[in-house]
Amino acid sequence: MDRNDELYKAGLLLHGHKCPAMPMGLRAGMAALEALGVERAQDGQLTALVEIDSDHCATCYADGVMMATGCTFGKGNIRKLGFGKFVLTLVDNKTGRSVRVATRNEVIKRNQESEFIQFRMKGVPASKIAAGLVDPAVDFILAEPTEKLFKIGPVQEMKLAPGRAHDFNTFICSECGEVAVERYARMKLGRVVCMPCAEKAQ
Repeated sequence: MDRNDELYKAGLLLHGHKCPAMPMGLRAGMAALEALGVERAQDGQLTALVEIDSDHCATCYADGVMMATGCTFGKGNIRKLGFGKFVLTLVDNKTGRSVRVATRNEVIKRNQESEFIQFRMKGVPASKIAAGLVDPAVDFILAEPTEKLFKIGPVQEMKLAPGRAHDFNTFICSECGEVAVERYARMKLGRVVCMPCAEKAQ
């Protein structure tokens, strides 16, 4: 894979800036799909469990995972576990088969030592860092053999609790006049309101 790959270019469009973490997630997602022998999710066929949290290095990883696997926030089939690790577990919801793909320590170390990360640590936004400084880190992630980037665990069974069915019933909040899904309705002074209006002071 290189920067001309259509999946990488789509991931870059989604993500908004060049960095090594998005393609790292892209490659992790592709490795997980291959290990399970499944296609990218068009609906809710797969669930991605990413072990990142918020506000730390390489959280951009999740955007690559979404692009590769088709598990997205909008479809509700990606979950952030909050462990601060660059790891993906991909679950085939139909069969219960799963695989865990962990980024190798030496790959994270190499990324952290890159000129790109040195600028990021100084507070420079990723989009403001010269391409010449970020491209080598991106190219390494895109070109390196899968087994040198990741430890891929055995395929094993993982049964996730089924999610609730999508709710198509809505109501109009009697206070703000906006549409909301029915199960989020609240009562306030005898009127049906949305959650933000219910929480407002009288």
